[in-house]
Amino acid sequence: MHFEFFPSRTVAVYMARKFLTSILAVVALLFLVLQSLDLLGESGKILAYPGNGQAQLLTYISLRAPQIIDLVLPFSVLLATIITLATLNQNSEVVAMKASGLSAHQVLAPLLIAAFGVSAITFVFSERILTRATATLDAWEAADFGPIPRDSNVKSNIWVREGDNIIQADTVEGTGNATRLTGVAVYARDSQGGMARIIRAREGTYTGKGWKLTDATQFDVASGQKQALGDIVAAGDVRPDQFTLSKVNADGLSFPQLWAAIQELKAAGRPTAALEANLWHKLSGPLSALLMPLLGAVAAFGLARSGQLFIRAVIGMALGFAYFVADNFALAMGNLGAYPPILAAWSPFFLFLMVGETVLIRTEE
Repeated sequence: MHFEFFPSRTVAVYMARKFLTSILAVVALLFLVLQSLDLLGESGKILAYPGNGQAQLLTYISLRAPQIIDLVLPFSVLLATIITLATLNQNSEVVAMKASGLSAHQVLAPLLIAAFGVSAITFVFSERILTRATATLDAWEAADFGPIPRDSNVKSNIWVREGDNIIQADTVEGTGNATRLTGVAVYARDSQGGMARIIRAREGTYTGKGWKLTDATQFDVASGQKQALGDIVAAGDVRPDQFTLSKVNADGLSFPQLWAAIQELKAAGRPTAALEANLWHKLSGPLSALLMPLLGAVAAFGLARSGQLFIRAVIGMALGFAYFVADNFALAMGNLGAYPPILAAWSPFFLFLMVGETVLIRTEE
């Protein structure tokens, strides 16, 4: 029995290269299929905006591609695990490694190290590329695929209440006193709750004592008359954080940005359980790739000639897909507040880590 973690460097490099090649092949295949189907479904909406053409379609592909890659990557690691291990088993390579004294964990070690590398790359990819693309695409979709807002972290269609009045902004950019509103509408109600007047302005900036509304106009509901007001100050009781914190998109923020938003929400007395679950899932989600070789290991062991290789491969796929179902269920329960945030993010990972180890030990060790 060999006790080194990698008894053979040649075998380790061979298995890792075979595994990573399979991941890239499956990712490319799934990406091309899903990107094509998605573009067919969205191209009509993109081209419906006047002036949009091929350049806008290519822009959409560049923004949607990171989301599709992030979606298919965990499934690709699972399928690549099954393909790699089933092929090694079919060619009796696993039997040769076992006959040389390697344990099941030593056989899987190259795949686990490669999967950990995939997890690290996935986390960096999500933090540096995916979040920015998601925020920009959400803002572009909110603008009906018109000109992309200058700030990729822009928030769209925000509603805030001030007493009986309601303030709506088409877009919100910046934070703190630098918060800038565009397309502002103030809906003022009378004592009976009916609509009294509507004030519209091109943009709004915070002055410290209220919001300066530029080029404001007022429509009086009772008289039906419209009046130009010029620049006015309104909504003195509305703070900038009521606009910036009213709509936090966890998918469009990196881990540090989401952490800062949660702290601001807590300081403002807002509930943060759902966002905290998404925060911790930004760590546990990429680590799902590390589980796949363990859950799919059942396809590697057992004699291929016994006729049970296909059944073992199906069992490995079933365990992998069961993890994704449990992960999405736990995250949904965390968003609803039924599970504590850390439990919602990490319980599926550790549960299936124990399941994979148990299956591996009972069937092979």
